Amino acid sequence: MPNEDILQGKWKQLKGNVQKQWGKLTNDDIDRIEGTHDEIVGLLQERYGYEREYAKKELKNWLDKY
Repeated sequence: MPNEDILQGKWKQLKGNVQKQWGKLTNDDIDRIEGTHDEIVGLLQERYGYEREYAKKELKNWLDKY
């Protein structure tokens, strides 16, 4: 999936934007994600109580900007 490649390939540039978008994610969360799609989806579920499909949609919509 192209968006997953973008997430991993540009993680260092994007991680500040991830934290701006989802402020409940901690610095430790951001470091743990390391650009892994499933990690961020899981953390969005955990921190925000999102259903898995909704978390995936939120991430996809955010990545579509990049």
